[in-house]
Amino acid sequence: MKLLVIGGGGREHAIVKALKKNPAVEEIYCLPGNGGIAADAVCVPIGAKDIAAQVKFAVEHGIDYAVVAPDDPLALGAVDALTEAGIPCFGPDKKAAIIEASKAFSKNLMKKYGIPTAEYELFSNLEDALSYIDTCSIPVVVKADGLALGKGVIIAQTREEAKDAVKSMMEDKIFGESGSTVVVEEFLTGPEVSVLAFTDSHCVKPMVSSMDHKRIGDGDTGLNTGGMGTIAPNPFYTEEIAEECMEKIFLPTMHAMNAEGRPFKGCLYFGLMLTEKGPKVIEYNCRFGDPETQVVLPLLESDLLSVMQAVTEERLEKEEVIFSRGAAACVVVASGGYPGKYASGYEITMTEDAKDHTYVAGAKVEAGKLYTAGGRVLGVTATADNLKDALAKAYERVDGIRFEGAYCRKDIGKKALSVLEDK
Repeated sequence: MKLLVIGGGGREHAIVKALKKNPAVEEIYCLPGNGGIAADAVCVPIGAKDIAAQVKFAVEHGIDYAVVAPDDPLALGAVDALTEAGIPCFGPDKKAAIIEASKAFSKNLMKKYGIPTAEYELFSNLEDALSYIDTCSIPVVVKADGLALGKGVIIAQTREEAKDAVKSMMEDKIFGESGSTVVVEEFLTGPEVSVLAFTDSHCVKPMVSSMDHKRIGDGDTGLNTGGMGTIAPNPFYTEEIAEECMEKIFLPTMHAMNAEGRPFKGCLYFGLMLTEKGPKVIEYNCRFGDPETQVVLPLLESDLLSVMQAVTEERLEKEEVIFSRGAAACVVVASGGYPGKYASGYEITMTEDAKDHTYVAGAKVEAGKLYTAGGRVLGVTATADNLKDALAKAYERVDGIRFEGAYCRKDIGKKALSVLEDK
């Protein structure tokens, strides 16, 4: 089989490596891919949002199956276009991808169908939003309605910060048209959990839970990032909570999308907060998370391609989706200065062991050598019978990676380990 993966980050590298395990796979093309992915797939310089070029390439190269991984092409209808051209795909169509592409849609969906989430108000008028902030509870969360590369969420500790956030989105257009409408939302507290789930619109099969580490600095300090590391499973996510989430969140979301005429087929990401009043949805994503994918897929014992095809063909209920009972850890190595200004173009060297367990996010190949080309450069992953051993192995592999200005957090998984020790 010839496969096509659309995207070019660490998530896509993890997907490519998992798909390669299927013996029927002869060739994987990645559009656009990156310098690290090039070791595992044929990278083609076609942008993730260039849907017409993707379809043309897929047809001309006889692609048997495509995986659309990032949010932008999903929201733009890449799956619709590829399917229409006769290429079976993994990922939701444009109508279903709105669950991530519009926070206003997803909040209204949850309200309509009684799915637990934070209280909220929607605003398309700046003055109305500012007036509301004068009276709402603080802290408060301000979100741009549309896609904003994961940066369209601001937790405001004061009314002034909240007003500045609204103005930056609605008036200054820092996220373009994505900020034309804003969601002003209740600030929830509790442990955060990420749960990715396969769904074919008839059944939901959750993957192993995970815990992301968003802040740049140890002890969850400093600026938010795209994710500095992950662990799986998340020790806060017990079997009892998983059952509650299935009953009150996962299945109701699938049924709600069906009722709205937007059946969701693909990977549905649930960003959850475990509050004192029970689990609530912080956000939905219409695709695999990054860097959650880098710990979830290494624990998948079932064949990824077979599961994806079962989703596409709406026969997921009969497909086994089995995960290891062990643990996984991923430590992200970033360019010094990220998420602010940083320099690129530094040569990356890795030991063979590190190379075998690294998912590259921001790198390019020149004259056979790998160079940094992004803020989050790569994620180093390890699996083991328990989290402590997985973390030790991951950090050992990090020590085998070198490039100028390399930076990583030293406390990935620390909070999870303390929870496990208390049990």
